[in-house]
Amino acid sequence: MTSSGAELRRTLGLGDAVVIGLGSMIGAGVFAALGPAARAAGSGLLAGLAVAAVVAYCNATSSARLAALYPASGGTYVYGRERLGAFWGYQAGWSFIVGKTASCAAMALTVGTYVWPSHAHAVAVAAVVALTAVNYGGVQKSAWVTRVIVAVVLAVLASVVVGCLGSDAADAGRLGVGLSSGVSGVLQAAGLLFFAFAGYARIATLGEEVRDPARTIPRAIPLALGIALTVYAAVAVAVLSVLGPTGLGLAPAPLADAVRTAGLPGLVPVVRAGAAVAALGSLLALILGVSRTTLAMARDRHLPGALAVVHPRFQVPHRAELAVGAVVAVLAATVDVRGAIGFSSFGVLAYYAIANASAWTLSPVPASRIVPVLGLLGCVTLAFALPAVSVIVGAAVLAVGAAAYGVRLWAAARH
Repeated sequence: MTSSGAELRRTLGLGDAVVIGLGSMIGAGVFAALGPAARAAGSGLLAGLAVAAVVAYCNATSSARLAALYPASGGTYVYGRERLGAFWGYQAGWSFIVGKTASCAAMALTVGTYVWPSHAHAVAVAAVVALTAVNYGGVQKSAWVTRVIVAVVLAVLASVVVGCLGSDAADAGRLGVGLSSGVSGVLQAAGLLFFAFAGYARIATLGEEVRDPARTIPRAIPLALGIALTVYAAVAVAVLSVLGPTGLGLAPAPLADAVRTAGLPGLVPVVRAGAAVAALGSLLALILGVSRTTLAMARDRHLPGALAVVHPRFQVPHRAELAVGAVVAVLAATVDVRGAIGFSSFGVLAYYAIANASAWTLSPVPASRIVPVLGLLGCVTLAFALPAVSVIVGAAVLAVGAAAYGVRLWAAARH
């Protein structure tokens, strides 16, 4: 027996919430995002990281305030609906589900590429099936697996930082403090790096499964973000000190190339394994977040109502999880989406723009609106600083969502 409309069980504590956020943020992005960001910003890479950090802080603060007030599954879908109206909530949910579903497939393919390159699609599908099964067994099992993954990835990244900074190849002069690619390059790098930071939303989308959410979520989000920012900054400095901005921008596998250049070829297999484990962690957290947003939208009939069912034993939105897992598995088996998910960054920034706009309505006090305004302006600026193809495809995806919403309203009015 299953029950529709049931609430999810609150089992996650502060540590669990922080770990799930870290599992999303300290994922495959840190192994891959630094290269494209260095190509965009050159010597301004660290400046781009700082800009991304400021925007991420604003978004995290707004998300934490809203999550404490609306501790339900769905994250910004719920906040936008409650504070700005049904359409904006729908657009946030649409941006999140479409963009993050593509990201899920990309993470699965990353696992396949590192584990067994000649059979990447088969490994990707196996990873999706396995992690969907883990999620189906309950959010506590997901949190336990994520804790193990985060510990492994942090150990690998620590070895990269210590190995690079302690080598003779390290040179502080390579860090770069100028803006060789101009402000536009720094902003584009910030937009690319922001995508890797965006995992703290997973804490908010799990709001219905967190104990004492009004206290836990506002503490968990900035704590997870702070740890992730510290790790990213340390890794960026270590890799830059060995490869320099130009070398980093040209590196196909930045962290592996950095430890090889540092004279530590034995660490290369460890870094490759770490990248695969990190991608698994990102995939696990992404499936969690997408399925919870799917649950919230299904409850409001923006998606099929059959997906709004909570399993009575495992207390998970099992139909939503299975549906998300099936779609991701099909994508991972048939399409190489790794080079075509630029619109996902656009969608994530649109999602957080709505979160900041929602937080702006919480208080009429000007001082309370500074952070949401900065976050909103930052999201819009970074979204349109992305490569033109990403902007065009991302805007098209949002337009399709708006059209679908309009058709649904029109159909409802006719009946």
